[in-house]
Amino acid sequence: MSSTFFGLHVAKSGLNAFQASINTTANNISNVQTEGYSKQVTNLSESSALRSFQRYGSVSTGVSTDSVSRLRDQYYNTKYWNNQSSYGFYNQKSYYMNQIEEYFKDDTATNPGFSTVFSKMFNALDQVQSNAGDTSIRNEFISDATELCTYFNFTSNRLKELQSSANDEVKSTVDTINNISQKIALLNKQINLIETGQGQPPANELRDQRELLVDQLSSIIAIDCYETKVKNSNYPDMDTGATYYSIKVNGKVLVDNYEYNELAVKTREYKHNQSDVDGLYDIQWAETGMNFDVWGINQKGSLRGLFEIRDGNDEQNLKGTAELVDDGAGGTHPSMLRITYPSNTEVDTMNLPEQGVITVNGTEYAYESFEAQTNEQGEIVSYTFSLEHPIPGSKIGKIAGNPAIVGQTVNFKGIAYYQNQMNNFARSFARAFNKIVKSGQDLNGDAGVAFFVSNDKVMNREGDFVNSREQDDVTSVDADYYKLDSNGDPVLDAKGNKIINDLREMEHAIGSTKDAQGNVTYTGGVIKATDDSYYRLTASSFAVNSVVSYNPSKFVTTINKEYNGNKDLGRDAADLVKELNKLESNVTMYRGGTADKFLQRIYADVTVDTQESENFTRNFENIRQAIDQQRQSISGVDEDEEAMNLVKFQNAYNLNAKVISTLAEMYDQLILNTGV
Repeated sequence: MSSTFFGLHVAKSGLNAFQASINTTANNISNVQTEGYSKQVTNLSESSALRSFQRYGSVSTGVSTDSVSRLRDQYYNTKYWNNQSSYGFYNQKSYYMNQIEEYFKDDTATNPGFSTVFSKMFNALDQVQSNAGDTSIRNEFISDATELCTYFNFTSNRLKELQSSANDEVKSTVDTINNISQKIALLNKQINLIETGQGQPPANELRDQRELLVDQLSSIIAIDCYETKVKNSNYPDMDTGATYYSIKVNGKVLVDNYEYNELAVKTREYKHNQSDVDGLYDIQWAETGMNFDVWGINQKGSLRGLFEIRDGNDEQNLKGTAELVDDGAGGTHPSMLRITYPSNTEVDTMNLPEQGVITVNGTEYAYESFEAQTNEQGEIVSYTFSLEHPIPGSKIGKIAGNPAIVGQTVNFKGIAYYQNQMNNFARSFARAFNKIVKSGQDLNGDAGVAFFVSNDKVMNREGDFVNSREQDDVTSVDADYYKLDSNGDPVLDAKGNKIINDLREMEHAIGSTKDAQGNVTYTGGVIKATDDSYYRLTASSFAVNSVVSYNPSKFVTTINKEYNGNKDLGRDAADLVKELNKLESNVTMYRGGTADKFLQRIYADVTVDTQESENFTRNFENIRQAIDQQRQSISGVDEDEEAMNLVKFQNAYNLNAKVISTLAEMYDQLILNTGV
């Protein structure tokens, strides 16, 4: 039979239980705005009954306050983390694509873009056609042409600045990953210190902190989280209270319970694209030096978004079939590699870096320079690379016939893609313009010179200038387009004009021979990376030849200014200006369209990628909110619900206090007023 005063013990357990419930409710209310906080509940259960050896068998002993636990559903956590990586991926791309879109906008009033500048240049060219001998009008056209070059220079440099910004963010993001990983590893240890031991209370606040960190990490990289209970090897059924917590990325361990594997950035030794900025980072595991696979098939997150924006080239890398190079003695040259059947057969679209990396059968080979071999039509039929180190003997047999690629292929139109497109247009337009002006004579009767050139300087890896190119002597032009006689002089027609050789569509490096009449025929040749070729002309180096800008009389407007020995006749002749005017909208030269449609085509690329990124960002944001609502419906603190709990627990507490008060009166009657 229970004690006479046993009722006090039962009521006391109720007081303790509901006091704990009120404290838990107060904690929930105080953290209603705390990020990552999970609602906590006091877990109550019936206390073990006492055997009374009476007919009713046992006596209840009140309520037991077992623990205070938090409400979390791991299913919704996992769904949230998976969605976070996709959201971070598209949100990052949307941020940068909006900036790229601004670069290509054309606002005539406040921010004139390509179409405005291009149209202005051809309007000035119309004035030249009306009065070609007026140097002031020539100067106005040259000034507008320089403005076009400046537009390309400025836009290209802004893209380079954006690429540098994305590259800096790659480094800061890696630092963030390391910091989060370190904090999670420390929290794992603290949680186990608190929870280890049978029946120890859970470390609710620390677990909330850990999951908040995982929320942040999942938006950066796609992760998989695992938590397993640690068993006692001697007593498998015994719960030790400890857990083993790990996070994996692409199957590799990032957080290993109390330890974590750091990531590190490494500066690329070689560029992947011709217009890339120097010092781009790759990521590797700090301890092993192995590359971190940011391009993994399941990898998303803001880090992947940064790489796609920074490196994206929409698979425009040079691809082809690898071949060994004959050394001329029946063997193969160990330091040479060739790509045949190349994907890129035109100089205008060449985007491979002067020094870079060629990958064959999964093995990377660094090259110091390259040459492009052309056929008689001027098409590139192969590329030959001079390697930095000889091919190892064990790899020789794994070269021929295997796919080869230069650089990293990215299936996204990122910064490198738009740089390549501007390079392509600048080269195509400069080539067509230069071909026309070089077929005529200037105001002095001298042969025409190239109008558009490259003002780049070639620097080798040691920092020394090779074939130093100043703006005055850089022409980056095609060779003469005239048929030559046996003396190498231009062949003239009946009117004394030079005869243009239409076959000549490539640079001076292309090989040639002379037929019996002394005319030049073309058998193909070689374009070296260091040659003054259109490969060297890029959007950032696009310029008007200083020979022309300093002396407008050098600008060619006619085929022949001399008539019967009188150079004054035909001073205002502008027959070539008519041909130049056709380049605006009557000649196909860029992606199957005319020059004036350049902005339309490239802006279409930009807007498609921008809209795609924004649409997916909104979609995954909506999904994130939906999942988070489900998650918060379980773990979130509802102020109204907590207010109701306060009333409910207060009433329960008061009732238990009333029980004690009632029992006190009973015991008072029993002890003081019962006589013996």
